[in-house]
Amino acid sequence: MTSILLAILIGAAFGAVLDRIGATNPNWIGGMLTLRRLHLMKTILLAIGTGSILMFGGQMLGLVDVGHMSVKAAYIGVFIGGLMLGAGWAASGYCPGTGVCAAASGRKDALFFIAGGLLGAAAYMATYPAWKASGMLENLAGGKVTLGSVPGASYDGLMAISGDLLGIALGAVFVLVAFVLPDNLVGERQAAEIPAE
Repeated sequence: MTSILLAILIGAAFGAVLDRIGATNPNWIGGMLTLRRLHLMKTILLAIGTGSILMFGGQMLGLVDVGHMSVKAAYIGVFIGGLMLGAGWAASGYCPGTGVCAAASGRKDALFFIAGGLLGAAAYMATYPAWKASGMLENLAGGKVTLGSVPGASYDGLMAISGDLLGIALGAVFVLVAFVLPDNLVGERQAAEIPAE
């Protein structure tokens, strides 16, 4: 029961942060994807970079148990699904997390987004045997792999370098990019034309 309450508390806090930074507003998402308003992109890069540094640094110091980490198996269907998710995100201005948060904040268009996502998931479940038979769900490169090797992990690394050090380095690059990236890449006048709502 405690873990459920903790999950609800963390989820509510995460949703509040998403709403506060503008991730529940499709106009902000559109501005980010067209490179006219990069505030949200900078926030995302900073969050991913900080999380990566803390997670991999915690693993190196023994504060984070590698056994709690999971890696998604690589297969063609994952890449196709990622492209579909990206296209849907660009078309709607929502990803699954921001869509639910937007609905909770009162945006009615987000309800249609959620309904579309649920219908898509149902269609995938109904046609799963066909996808399985097509071979698109067969593992690539050994299935669950990472770029670098992580000591104590149940999956292999593609390279012999330390996965923890690589994770920290990539995290640092993301943080650096978040700080040096300008607010927009297409000019102040064009950026001002995007409604903030």
